[in-house]
Amino acid sequence: MPLPTRPLIAALAATASALALGACTTVGPNFKAPAGPTGAAASGYAMAGDAQATGVRLSPDARTAGPWWQAFGSPELDSAIRQGLSGSPTIAEARATLERAQAQLGAVRGAQAPQVDANTSAQREKINLAAFGFSGFPGLPPLSNPEINLYQVGGTVSYDLDLFGGKKRATERAAAQAEAATRQADAAYLTLSGNIAMQAMTIASLRGQIAEVQAIVADDQRVIDIVRKAEAAGGQAHSAISGGVAQLAEDQALLPPLQRQLDAARHQMALLTGNAPAAWTAPDFDLARLAAPDEVPVSLPSALVRNRPDILAAEADLHAATAAVGVAIANQYPDLRLSAMWTQEAIKPENIFKGSAAAWDLLGGVSAPIFHGGTLKAQRQAAEADARIALARYQQTVLRAFVQVSDVLSDLGSDQQAIASLTTAAKAAQASANDTQNALRLGGGPLVDVIEAQRTLSRARRALVEAQGRKMSDLVSLYAATATDWRTAEAQAPAAAAKGR
Repeated sequence: MPLPTRPLIAALAATASALALGACTTVGPNFKAPAGPTGAAASGYAMAGDAQATGVRLSPDARTAGPWWQAFGSPELDSAIRQGLSGSPTIAEARATLERAQAQLGAVRGAQAPQVDANTSAQREKINLAAFGFSGFPGLPPLSNPEINLYQVGGTVSYDLDLFGGKKRATERAAAQAEAATRQADAAYLTLSGNIAMQAMTIASLRGQIAEVQAIVADDQRVIDIVRKAEAAGGQAHSAISGGVAQLAEDQALLPPLQRQLDAARHQMALLTGNAPAAWTAPDFDLARLAAPDEVPVSLPSALVRNRPDILAAEADLHAATAAVGVAIANQYPDLRLSAMWTQEAIKPENIFKGSAAAWDLLGGVSAPIFHGGTLKAQRQAAEADARIALARYQQTVLRAFVQVSDVLSDLGSDQQAIASLTTAAKAAQASANDTQNALRLGGGPLVDVIEAQRTLSRARRALVEAQGRKMSDLVSLYAATATDWRTAEAQAPAAAAKGR
């Protein structure tokens, strides 16, 4: 059964007019990304007087040729990080959070489209004729209320014209929240890979320190052997050996704490890779097999704010908060909704699809807030305050990122100075220890000099290994702090290879 021409034309005209009005009216502030750093803050990170790190190159757009951790040349590290990225519950949580945000965006975006619903029903009804004024006729038997079956099949279409862009702003907010979830997932990848690499450096450093202490213990034992030979030859009193034994015991006591720290680091790496300690064994990382990059590219501050995931997540949160202001403002304006209903109704199933059983309805409704006790105004003010909070958090995130990079660069400069000094000290201590042992062996020096030289050598060796481990850890921190976009580089490599073919 065709719809009447005039109502249909009128409805379509009203719809077109409202759509034209709604298309050009979106209230609320439009989001603009915060400006990047300017002046001295845009050109570097170091504060006057900071230790200067060598081998660091500031670049407007720093990128590596592949996953950043491959710069350390360790297949074991590469395998551990890849296992963590594929099996860690932290990454699984980040992925699920992102999927939830994307699904919520789809739900909000869908609310902007016309809503179409189908319905069908079957009911039995007893009609009360008296309610309609039928009480019977004089001289005739009283009317009985009839019982009928009523069958309905139909559908409804409704559409909110979103005159002032409230739904558009809601979709914009949901899109920004999905963007924030994406950036938070990026941050989870970067943090996890950095933490696994950091534990690898810790394991390598602790294994190096244990090896150095074990070497010192072996030297202590050699000193005791020298004293025993001297005692047998009559050159040393038996009491002289007690000093060497005490030094041996003192150095041996250094091993259990180091082993405890090593076990904890290996267990932590199992956790980061998504494994129980009993079901997985951490690789035996070795400082000698880890190559420190000759040069590390570091993004300038102006580029860092466009690369680092936590900064981009804070920017997306600011975007979402700005869009929420538009939603709150739109709620203070009138809203126009169109709806149409088509129904086939019959008391017998076989008649339900006949033209005479058709019914339809067109409705255009406007709702406008008049008095809500100040609620809508307060909600707008709260949204505006949330936007200011998001801006302050963004600014704090940027400052924190700059400080983190500054700290790491300064630490690297200090590490390099310490390694240079400790290398010299260790060489001198080794020479002194050799001289005192030779003197003792030839009977020309006291045991106390040997013991003191051994202590100095022990401290120098351990300090050097610790400094080398700190440098490797700080290099890991530098890659993480500057947010090297390793996944983009990795994804581009196969495409570039395919293009070359």
